[in-house]
Amino acid sequence: MSHGNRFLFRNGVVLPAADTPSVAAFLEAHPGAYTTTRTHNNGTELLFWERHLDRLSNSFKLLLNHNPKLLSKTPNFELSNRAMTWDAAIRSLVDDSMRKAMPFVVNGRRFGEEMAITALLSGNSENLDLSEGGFDEEKTSEGLDLYLHVGRYVLPVFGLDENAARLAVVGHGRDFANAKYSDWVRLRKPLEKLRPPSVTELLLSNDGERILEGCLTNFFVVCRKEKDQDSNTFGQNELPNLRSIEIQTAPLSDGVLPGVIRQVIIDTCLKIGIPFREVAPSWSKRELWIEAFITTDSLRILQHVETIQAPNEWNSFVSNTWEEITWRERERER
Repeated sequence: MSHGNRFLFRNGVVLPAADTPSVAAFLEAHPGAYTTTRTHNNGTELLFWERHLDRLSNSFKLLLNHNPKLLSKTPNFELSNRAMTWDAAIRSLVDDSMRKAMPFVVNGRRFGEEMAITALLSGNSENLDLSEGGFDEEKTSEGLDLYLHVGRYVLPVFGLDENAARLAVVGHGRDFANAKYSDWVRLRKPLEKLRPPSVTELLLSNDGERILEGCLTNFFVVCRKEKDQDSNTFGQNELPNLRSIEIQTAPLSDGVLPGVIRQVIIDTCLKIGIPFREVAPSWSKRELWIEAFITTDSLRILQHVETIQAPNEWNSFVSNTWEEITWRERERER
């Protein structure tokens, strides 16, 4: 019925078990806009599902207007980009697929088991009949395929040192960062030669100074405000007050993914009065950092960072492997 507790659906129809790859292999094989979330509360709810639907729709529209080749294997893929109700059409397609797929998945799930769900929207204009009268907006969804990749997910225990993130700054920011698209799985592969063995996530920067995001995550730091650097010192067990610190993460205008949990963090800070600033954390000012964490799209949600390392010379990674790079490291304060 499934391959290693994995399921793959296309437009609500389950595909043969032998055709169910890992989620990474699935994304590499299928172009399109996508989003990933998981169930919670014993598989009865989808985490931040409305936000994920909005991001899926926004990613699709951005790619359709600016780089449609990232949406489809079909040569010269094209759909109307006239003002229309794309959000409603995509929501209808996703909702219909989820209604058909989720009962199938729930029946094969153990009690207490949660599932990771990736929804990918791919263009397939070969399904459209344009022979009579051209494009029909009412049939827009016929030019789209909605894939659902579902697999078992075990949530790691938060706060344990062995579950902390270990990061390395290795590569430049990506194109079309405001959209989440599957081709990024292939495009980021060359960065893997630069991953030191202990590193769990790779960070991106265009200059080695301003840190943008991770390959799979958004990056945040909790840091002392610069004006308080000399006037505030803290003992080992003493926390700084809110007036002397701020949370920082790179703004979308710098070219970072508008992650679902990234926005949840921003909304929460603004709601409860935690100082927050959208500015790329500066590696040269890392001594001001008290803490760092990364966020993922509703899987691990938030993960604290144990270490961050970066090349001594920013251009040294261009043609080298990680062994040939001299690294500087910043460890978490304790």
